Amino acid sequence: MQITVMLTGTDFDNILSKFKVTGKITSVQPFGSGHINDSFRAISDTGNTYLLQRINHFVFKDIQGLMDNIANVTRHLKGKLTNIPGSNPEREVLLLVENNNNGYYIEDDNGNYWRVFHFLNNTKSYDQVATETQAFEGGKAFGRFQALLSDMDPDLIVDTIPNFHNIEHRLSNLDKAIAADAAKRVGSVDDEMEFVNRRRELMSRILSLGRAGILPKRIIHNDTKFNNVLLDESDHAQCVIDLDTVMPGYVAYDFGDAVRTIINTAPEDEPNLERISLNMALFTAYVKGYLQQAVDFLTDPEVNSLIEGALLLPYMQGVRFLTDYLDGDKYFKIHSPEHNLQRTRAQFALVNKLEEKKDVLTNTILSTWNKYKKT
Repeated sequence: MQITVMLTGTDFDNILSKFKVTGKITSVQPFGSGHINDSFRAISDTGNTYLLQRINHFVFKDIQGLMDNIANVTRHLKGKLTNIPGSNPEREVLLLVENNNNGYYIEDDNGNYWRVFHFLNNTKSYDQVATETQAFEGGKAFGRFQALLSDMDPDLIVDTIPNFHNIEHRLSNLDKAIAADAAKRVGSVDDEMEFVNRRRELMSRILSLGRAGILPKRIIHNDTKFNNVLLDESDHAQCVIDLDTVMPGYVAYDFGDAVRTIINTAPEDEPNLERISLNMALFTAYVKGYLQQAVDFLTDPEVNSLIEGALLLPYMQGVRFLTDYLDGDKYFKIHSPEHNLQRTRAQFALVNKLEEKKDVLTNTILSTWNKYKKT
């Protein structure tokens, strides 16, 4: 759910006065295209630039836990980067600005929650990966992010969205939607349900391996869209952003979510399923960037699980679209009555394509892994 917030210059002055910003704020403008939080770029008369955000407390109900997560993660990242020659922690980590009480958020008179980051100037992001260089840099960014956090205790981080990538939870929600049949649509999704049911056990494999202790639980990003990587002016990865979903999980989730958005040659809701194919060059470039950075901390079982993540994430996204379709389109915004079903079919078509090329994709992962292990 998105909250509409109408603010005046006085409101912004009042909110920002509660944070340790430098100088007098002279300009506040809407910034970015995020769908969850409201973001504003604020500039002071000293030239300092800040990112002011209203946190969507309908999505993130534990504000204290959320902000503790971000503070702990950014503190850890900054500490690790400080000891790496050539690194610039002030540019490679999204840093919070304290409030006047040494915390990291405030609640305004209307019950809205606000935070402030230092704005990273001279950076850019892309909604879609267009080149192999961009795919490589995206892989580097998320691999380095995981690597730097690999020695941080996952118990220090709370779940900001419980069961976010828990396929058993998502399938349970689907089963409930089928039983309720609120929109009277169950009779029209026999093919989709057959697709889901045939893969239930296989798609629970990562969870099963985790519960058996074979896959370690680590701190991961959980939303590895390419636009969550800031690049410098030369298109080199600089900083991973949007840390609201940083939670304990398995590395295959981050890998699979990135691959889902990078490898598909068609939009997420492509109506013509014949247009859905795999961009193997972008996949290979992402794998190279990711494993270059992650080679020193990943275990062999984790590497073997990466292909499982690549299959799971589009499957799980399809399950979520199908659940919303059966519920009457309550969660995802739609542009037509069949939009969620269209999205479901597109995601399942992507799963089919990935299954057909599973051996090739696996070989790319393992050959790249073995190459980096030897260097």
